Amino acid sequence: MTAESEIEPDTKDWTWVLDRPCPECGFDATAVTVDRIPEVVRDNATTWEAVLTLPDVAVRPDPTTWSPLEYSCHVRDVHRVFDLRVGLMLDEDEPTFANWDQDETAVAERYAEQDPATVSEDLLAAAEQVAERYDSVPPGAWGRRGLRSNGSEFTVESIGLYHLHDIVHHAWDVRSAVVRATVEAYDASAAGYRDAAAIAPEAIRRRVSAFAAAVGPGGRVLEVGSAGGRDVVLLEEAGLDVRCTDITPAFVEMLRAAGRDADRLDPLHDDLDDPQRPGTPYDGVWANACLLHVARTDLPVVLGRLAAATRPGGVLGLSLKQGDGDSWSTHGRVDGRRFFTYWQPEPLRAVLEASGWQVDSLTSERGSETEQLWLIGQASRLR
Repeated sequence: MTAESEIEPDTKDWTWVLDRPCPECGFDATAVTVDRIPEVVRDNATTWEAVLTLPDVAVRPDPTTWSPLEYSCHVRDVHRVFDLRVGLMLDEDEPTFANWDQDETAVAERYAEQDPATVSEDLLAAAEQVAERYDSVPPGAWGRRGLRSNGSEFTVESIGLYHLHDIVHHAWDVRSAVVRATVEAYDASAAGYRDAAAIAPEAIRRRVSAFAAAVGPGGRVLEVGSAGGRDVVLLEEAGLDVRCTDITPAFVEMLRAAGRDADRLDPLHDDLDDPQRPGTPYDGVWANACLLHVARTDLPVVLGRLAAATRPGGVLGLSLKQGDGDSWSTHGRVDGRRFFTYWQPEPLRAVLEASGWQVDSLTSERGSETEQLWLIGQASRLR
């Protein structure tokens, strides 16, 4: 039996995602306007560009799941197929699309053996071509119709949204690879990041003071994303007992080299129990500019796990970037690509409250170094 034959063919009809949010990836077609379709296509393409740089991109997580490389090949071909279909809908009256068997194509084209660099280049080109196709749709043409071979009827608008769910869902499928790509970017630039962020802005100092006052003297705090160790110094100076953690190996090594008892910790998957106080919940959690790398659908899980590890009335301090959607960035102190998820105040408030936190404050502030808006929050563990 070949590796390809261990993949179960996808025979599900996914057209329901046009009517209600996907419970897995969270995509909500009703919340996307047609003018945003090209933007989402282009932004999504950068995820695959970053993932395809991973050295193990061709390795399957298990025999029945595609590797990130195979998913990338599929997304490239999805762009090509939808570009053709939208073109037909604009040029012809109610065309019927030729059948496309994605699983058969994966085997025939030997997705698992393709060159990641070539796939990256071709995927970006295919994404740009179909994004330009959507850009070119005349205002009155979004209602033009086309038929899939199984009888499903689409308009240009609905097929564009259906297209978006496909690529967004597959980015969700490889989100563990997205995390690893971001971690590798920090790992390669850890020393420079630590040095550039060594001096805390006055706004951070004020936030630490407010957090420490809410936690109380001597409180035990889990710091998620300790990075170069700047904030732990401020937290300790404020009278708190801090457990330093980070998901990036280089940061953990730096903290240990500086004499700190630091742990590598992934708050989405790892045991959060305090090794110095087994079975005893934390008095607070400090998560400054780190949860912004967590996928939108995973943040409720992380916040819920942090709440479960914190005593009733314990305090959460966090900051995330304000905005819509997600993106990859190479700005600032890190050379490699990093994934960011942006949040607006009310959705973030809702997620916090649903995850076991009472929001005490949630404000928008501009960063001291850029014009980026940040959401600054403090919350209490529900009793």
